[in-house]
Amino acid sequence: MPNVSNLVKTIQDIMRKDAGTYGDAQRLEQLGWMLFLKIFDDRETQLELFQDDYRSPLPENLRWRSWAANAEGITGEPLLKFVDNTLLPTLETLPGTDRINGLVRMAFADANNYMKNGTLMRQVINKINGIDFNASDDRHLFGDIYEKLLKDLQSAGNAGEFYTPRAVTQFIVDQVNPRLGETLLDPACGTGGFLTSAIEHLRKQAKTEADERMIQECFAGIEKKHLPHILCMTNLMLHGIDVPANVRHDNTLARPLRDWSPKERVDVIVTNPPFGGMEEDGIESNYPGEFRTRETADLFLVLLMKILKPGGRAGLVLPDGTLFGEGVKTRIKEALLNECNLHTIVRLPNGVFNPYTGIRTNLLFFTKGAPTTAVWYYEHPYPAGAKSYNKGKPIRIEEFDDEKAWWGSEADGFAARVENERAWRVSIEQIKAGNFNLDLKNPHSSDTGPGDVDHLLPEYEKLLGRIADTRAALKQELHRALTAAAGIAE
Repeated sequence: MPNVSNLVKTIQDIMRKDAGTYGDAQRLEQLGWMLFLKIFDDRETQLELFQDDYRSPLPENLRWRSWAANAEGITGEPLLKFVDNTLLPTLETLPGTDRINGLVRMAFADANNYMKNGTLMRQVINKINGIDFNASDDRHLFGDIYEKLLKDLQSAGNAGEFYTPRAVTQFIVDQVNPRLGETLLDPACGTGGFLTSAIEHLRKQAKTEADERMIQECFAGIEKKHLPHILCMTNLMLHGIDVPANVRHDNTLARPLRDWSPKERVDVIVTNPPFGGMEEDGIESNYPGEFRTRETADLFLVLLMKILKPGGRAGLVLPDGTLFGEGVKTRIKEALLNECNLHTIVRLPNGVFNPYTGIRTNLLFFTKGAPTTAVWYYEHPYPAGAKSYNKGKPIRIEEFDDEKAWWGSEADGFAARVENERAWRVSIEQIKAGNFNLDLKNPHSSDTGPGDVDHLLPEYEKLLGRIADTRAALKQELHRALTAAAGIAE
């Protein structure tokens, strides 16, 4: 099996010689749609074997096997002209109402050919041809290629383009426990980590062909950016989803909250919404006045409360800022605790998302329909001997064994849970008394000093907020006093 890093590096080295692909972002986008077409073609080969009446939605001359598969095929200037003038424009506007046609149109809506040298493009194509995505080893290889692409994407400076570690997606999916027959959504699905983890989880429950057909249709995803979207669809095809057309290329938050109908509500949401970013002007006006903010993670939390069915379950990643934030964040947390049972917050240590971001994160689990009476916290420790995580030593699913053993059942109100050095329970009365601050420290941890910057910075930011509020109040008082004085003088 080829070495993944070497394969991707070889392809990128070829692309670096091309004047059009002047940065990693362009190279990765180019590679994204090429891989999609190759994997789509390999998937079609399988469908032709199992379905006698299978017909490709693509015109014969646009199928990968027709123009790319032959190493001695079209190259140089004719290849460039074909890609620029025929392939991409036709795929972007592919006629037909079939779901597969729609999938291809969606995949190529924003696709670009950055390469200017057709000979170099042929060399890239030939490297991709060396992978058979129907072979189990090579299919596994794509998982590694895919993660390598995402790591390179981060180094290309695309803020927010990072994948959630596999251990985190698997733990969230395991604890939310989607079941056959339920509907599932990731409204910020990125490259599909949560969706593929959920599909694997459901396949363990499947026993019949009808179960498998249910898995094909039970999930949906939405992704704002083109490259993660095309990687997501590619990832889903490799996980046995024949037509991942229920993953839309769209901005979930651009739709007014009131437009989500009861019919669109879902049983399960698992997601890692973008955080630390600000939405474009006007997006916040899609939300009720008391929840208006441009902070992406906060808007997604409001959305989740809306589109879960009564009894629906959610597991998501949120930054510390949402837990301790005031103002709009307080009102959102109050609504969450009133409308949902926020039963568990797992506090992750620093570095889980290294090297993508150093922001400290939390895993929140809640069920819609009954108010919160208490929140259980679990402080996830580093493994023995470790002081942080990094690319070489990421967080592993085995590290969550203690949480899983402690978890218990929501059906009995988590009656089996007990406090320990890592776990503690906080009543809703205590949370209300603290103005819905959810950034609560482990009471079983001894205070060993003034604290690290990750804990001190939130406190500093809170203090700055209070200073700003006090300054504004003093300004108003001074203005009123001056106005009154001016009236008396007149």
